[in-house]
Amino acid sequence: QVQFVESGGGLVQPGGSLTLSCAASGTIFSIYTMNWYRQAPGKQREMVAAITIEGRTNYADSVKGRFTISRDNAKKTVYLQMTSLNPEDTAVYYCNPSMTIGTPPFGSWGQGTQVTVSS
Repeated sequence: QVQFVESGGGLVQPGGSLTLSCAASGTIFSIYTMNWYRQAPGKQREMVAAITIEGRTNYADSVKGRFTISRDNAKKTVYLQMTSLNPEDTAVYYCNPSMTIGTPPFGSWGQGTQVTVSS
């Protein structure tokens, strides 16, 4: 079973940047699309960004042009570079695999990493 450990969150001022990492255990990381999700207090979890094994990406409209997803299959790690952060980006961020872009996640949810955007 593949498990995921998210890291890199923290407190950042509006307009700032952060890079999140998601490290996977197990041997199947390189064959699935990887996704970043986030859940803000009182809101449903939402997909933020996705990347296929070929490197094709997809983003939620709210983060297009500000966030960049990438992956390193050798390191079994997926990244989320976040720039121009605003308070609406405050949430716990999680990663999870799916069969391809737009399909439901099927992995176990990790602890996530908290991102707080505040002055």
